Amino acid sequence: MGSNENLENLLRSGGLKLEPPDRKECEGLMRSASDRLMDAKTASLSFASRFDLAYNAAHAIALTNLRLQGYRSDKRYLVFQCLVHTSDVSKVHVRLFALCHERRNLAEYEGYLDEDEALLAQLLDSTGRLLIAVQQQMGEL
Repeated sequence: MGSNENLENLLRSGGLKLEPPDRKECEGLMRSASDRLMDAKTASLSFASRFDLAYNAAHAIALTNLRLQGYRSDKRYLVFQCLVHTSDVSKVHVRLFALCHERRNLAEYEGYLDEDEALLAQLLDSTGRLLIAVQQQMGEL
């Protein structure tokens, strides 16, 4: 998708940093994401474990996408927000990832996680779609 004004603004504000893509890093992130996504579908695991695995898979894929564009961010939420500028991911999916980020933070920092199986199903589906899109993008390089 390439650079655009929104990414340049984030670069100027310090939210993003320029860093050339590293194929080895991206392959490692995608391998980790694929494994986590597969494990997140294991019904015998607790909800908290499945959600954590799915969320972290989504983050790794979104980070890979950002890295492929030549950027890096230390802010987890920005990695998801940048998807609308770096890929064909819809704003609906980005909002889902943002909601899951908020839920992850509640669980991580406040010890509260609402067991929402419908949300987890949506996260698994959206993460699977993102995985395929970024795999295709990597294949084009």
